[in-house]
Parts: sequence; structure tokens; C-alpha cells
Amino acid sequence: MRRCCPALCIRTAIDATAIDATADISAALVPVPPAAVSRPPLLVLGTVPLSPKSAPQGMSPYSQNCSSGMALHSIGDGPSPPKCPSQMALAVLWALLQPWVVMCHRVGYRGAGFVLAVGSAVFDAMFNGGMATTSTEIELPDVEPAAFLALLKFLYSDEVQIGPETVMTTLYTAKKYAVPALEAHCVEFLKKNLRADNAFMLLTQARLFDEPQLASLCLENIDKNTSDALNAEGFTDIDLDTLVAVLERDTLGIREVRLFNAVVRWSEAECQRQQLQVIPENKRKVLGKALSLIRFPLMTIEEFAAGHFSGQRWHQLSGILTDREVVSLFLHFTVNPKPRVEFIDRPRCCLRGKECSISRFQQVESRWGYSGTSDRIRFSVNKRIFVVGFGLYGSIHGPTDYQVNIQIIHTDSNTVLGQNDTGFSCDGSSNTFRVMFKEPVEILPNVNYTACATLKGPDSHYGTKGLRKVIHESPTTGAKTCFTFCYAAGNNNGTSVEDGQIPEIIFYT
Repeated sequence: MRRCCPALCIRTAIDATAIDATADISAALVPVPPAAVSRPPLLVLGTVPLSPKSAPQGMSPYSQNCSSGMALHSIGDGPSPPKCPSQMALAVLWALLQPWVVMCHRVGYRGAGFVLAVGSAVFDAMFNGGMATTSTEIELPDVEPAAFLALLKFLYSDEVQIGPETVMTTLYTAKKYAVPALEAHCVEFLKKNLRADNAFMLLTQARLFDEPQLASLCLENIDKNTSDALNAEGFTDIDLDTLVAVLERDTLGIREVRLFNAVVRWSEAECQRQQLQVIPENKRKVLGKALSLIRFPLMTIEEFAAGHFSGQRWHQLSGILTDREVVSLFLHFTVNPKPRVEFIDRPRCCLRGKECSISRFQQVESRWGYSGTSDRIRFSVNKRIFVVGFGLYGSIHGPTDYQVNIQIIHTDSNTVLGQNDTGFSCDGSSNTFRVMFKEPVEILPNVNYTACATLKGPDSHYGTKGLRKVIHESPTTGAKTCFTFCYAAGNNNGTSVEDGQIPEIIFYT
């Protein structure tokens, strides 16, 4: 019985008259306007007879001197194939790279089913399995021609032909037809080209194609470059589940108010996709469970009350939060002890590595009083760091509780970059006691900042013999971080470079 070998035909929206018969097919796979296409693009597998005797007119068989049972041929007026080469692999590659037109809207390749079956378990089952098809044509309606071309070239020649425009469709095709080696090449290409401006788009695709390693890399990139990733065009195109997956993370490197601003932009785009009026009530509706993942308690009361979100007044956004939610958050910001709120108050910390600290005093003395004035000291650093808290002196009268407000202010603009109203307990020793910010405060190199601490409590210890410059050297890398301290003019409760409070700064590099 004569065996038939499957061959590939790609039915696409291509004008046959415009294609050179010897041109590379990748140049021909250009869509034409829908009006010019009589039927939708379609991939079709057909079969042709192996026997030279039964070849139709115009077919030039060259399988007779080749040991493997393959036939490669052309139909129509295309150039004649070469004589049978010494190795069938070269003939296959020649046929693959030299396609010719069969008919209008139909580009033909004739390739061996053996190669497809060896390279793909799906094709193996399709051609040789217990339920192998007997049809002369097999439709592949959901595969892009360019992607299938990339798969074919890989199966025939191990050549990887993927680019930014085709990598996702090629990945889909490789997964659909179980070609893990090509799938791995696609994922590696995506990893190498992962950037902040495409991280959200690739994250969506990685979740869609069940590529957990790629998804993890995308999330790490978003953690490190949160602001740039949120400002990229692709962010507003992600689906709700992807948005939720990002908002659940504790490691996003951005202030919560800016994160909320980006989420509002996403909700506006989603309203338009769902053909809803872009009003606060509909924004809340499309956000669904994502809204509960915004950590409003991490904002300052100024950020929450002033309505800086998207540059709009608060009353324009009041529909996103209910009146009860607004009141409970205001109470959380202003009342001690703080009432419970429905939103997460756990800080996000994008920092990795080891926590560091520097101490600016060489000696500790007794009796530093407080009357409601802030202790303040100016500082700058030589490299980018993230300050997470201060070390403060405690009471000279034994175990005591203090109430404290800590702040970091951008000196030139007088902008509060981070603050926390909190408290700490001391044991009466001359040790320092940690007081932390709600989230890390980014400190840029060679910029002046003011560290502030307003304490309510009894007299405390204080530092003397202060250092104007303090250098921290990493024990692992040897990298040096240099702090420079300066006097903060105005009301500072007496704290200076030489004496006072705020002896330690706790930070990550």
C-alpha cells in the first residue's frame, strides 16, 4: 500500500500575484484589508502521494535516491527543485526556504510528516496514533502563519526565528503542538528582552501561557521598577486577575498614593472596555476585590485628605470609597489607639539584602528634655539608599513609653517624604530604640534631607561628640555609604551635629 506523507499548506490573506515564486515566505505573510479576502486566514495540512509515478503534472519528485520516505514538491509554475542532494536534510531546508505560490490566498509547503511527527508529539498522534486522521486536509484555524513557519523551520533545521512581533504567537504554537525546545527558546527570548515598560504585558502573557518562571521574573522586575512599570502603556491593558496578583505583593517599590493613582487609571480604562460611564461608582465596580488591596493606611493624612490622586479633588473620587470607609480611615490617621480599618496596614518593603545602620555620636550623656519642639538634623548621602527608620534615645528614669512622630523632609522643597505617628518603649538604658517608617523612604545622592523626631515623654539620654561625616562599609562587598550631617536651622530642640537626639539612621542600600 502506498504511504502518503503529510504536507503543509498555509491558507492566508495573500495576493498571489504580488509574491515572487522564490521569495522567502516570511516576506509574504502580510495581511491585506478584510475586503480583499474572500475567506479568513487558515492553516491547512494536506497529503500528497510519495510515488513519483503518481505525481501530478508540474510536480518534480526527488525522493527516489533518498533513503528516508519523504517527498518534497511544488505545484504550479514555480522553479523546479534541485536534484536530490546527498542528504535529505539539505533538500528539506531548501524546500522550506524556497516556497512558491500554489494559488491565490494559499501558500504551499510540502514537507514530510515524519519530521513533524518526530518533532511534535501532537503531530505524531495526529498522523500515526490510534485515531490518526484520514482526511486529506487538516485545518489549524487558531495558529498564525508566521508562527507556524517559525515552528516548521525549527523542526526541519533547528533554526530559531523569533522576534518581538512573533514571539508570543510562536510560544502559543510551540505549546499547542508540544515542541518544548522551541517553547524554551521563546521564553528565553522574553527573559532577555524583559524591561520595565513591557513587564506588565509579558506578565499577562506568562500567566496566560502558564509560564511560572517568566511570571516570577516579570514580578521581580515590577518590584524593582514599580513606578516605570506602572507608567508604561501596557499597564492599563492588563486583566483584573493580573492587577490583583500585583497589588497583593509586599515588595512593590512605590508610595501607596502613587500606586492608587495608577489603579485609578486602570479602572478608567476598564470602564471604557466594558462600555461603562467613567464615574467613581463604576470605577469601584470594575476594581472589585482589587480595591481592598490598596493599603490606604500607609498614606499620610495629608496625602489622603488633600486629594492628590490623579490631580483631582477628593470629592470627585469619593464614590470609589464609601462614606464609612472614608470616616474610618480619617479616624485611623488621627486617633490613638487607632481603630481597626478594613484595609491592609502592613508596609510594603521592596528592599532586599541586609539592614544597615550608622551612629553619629561617640558618647552618651543624660537629661535631654522635650516641650513639643522637633529634634532636627540635616543630612545627605553619596549614593541612593532607602531609610526605614531611626534609632532614638529613651528615658533616663527607667522603663518608659514615648509617643513620637518621625519624618524625613526634602529640605529645599520642605516636602514630607515619609512619616509615622507611633510610639516606642524603652528600658531606661542608654541604648537606642528603633522607630520605623510605614514604608521605606528613598534618599537620592547629594540631596539635602532633614530628619525630624518629635517626642512626648520624660527626659532622655542624648549623644555628644558628634561626627560630621560617617561612613558605612559593607562587610560583604566593601561598598561605602557616606553620610554628611549639617545643622538644621530654626526650631530644632537643640539638636545639632555635635549633640542631641536622632543618633542612628537605619537604611538599606
